[in-house]
Amino acid sequence: MSAWVIRGLGMAVLHGVALTLLAKYAVYHPTDQTLMVSLTLAALVGAAALWSALDAWRDVPDRGRAWFIAALVAGVVSGILYVIGRAVFVDQTGVSELGGALTGGAAFSALLVLVPAGLGLFVGGRIGRTRPSEEDDAEREGSSASPAPSPRPRRRVRVDGSEASPQPRRRVRADDPEPSPRPSPRMRPRSGEPRT
Repeated sequence: MSAWVIRGLGMAVLHGVALTLLAKYAVYHPTDQTLMVSLTLAALVGAAALWSALDAWRDVPDRGRAWFIAALVAGVVSGILYVIGRAVFVDQTGVSELGGALTGGAAFSALLVLVPAGLGLFVGGRIGRTRPSEEDDAEREGSSASPAPSPRPRRRVRVDGSEASPQPRRRVRADDPEPSPRPSPRMRPRSGEPRT
């Protein structure tokens, strides 16, 4: 399954269950809900932040888009799950509650996933990572790149296998009257012949 499907459905189930439990708690304790609502919101925010921070820490590819789509899916699906859970476990709510759950409730749930997920992605990307040293960068670049050329001139070897002395190259300029030709090894006088 895709990453956004897993995250979206996981967060939707978590939100749907949490909202249904809050509705059930409100039936038995109608005046004392502040603490439970605060704890539930903290748990939902913490779950999204922790899961996204783990994704960033593990360097999951395309995690930002996955969490954005997951927040949208979680908003809509958690609204549907909340209406179903409330109808089954709390007070036989009908389909008339589905409109409110899919508009305001879905938007609130989507934001309750998206904002902590963004924070988790930001923080998780920076946890446990040290800035690589210059030596590590040089090793990585050196292993993938071709070897650097040697600054020393290469030895010239003649056809017969003897070494030729390196001759410095003379740059030819456009304003030179005529570049002097370099004698080739075949044109040089042999050691036994007189020079002319």
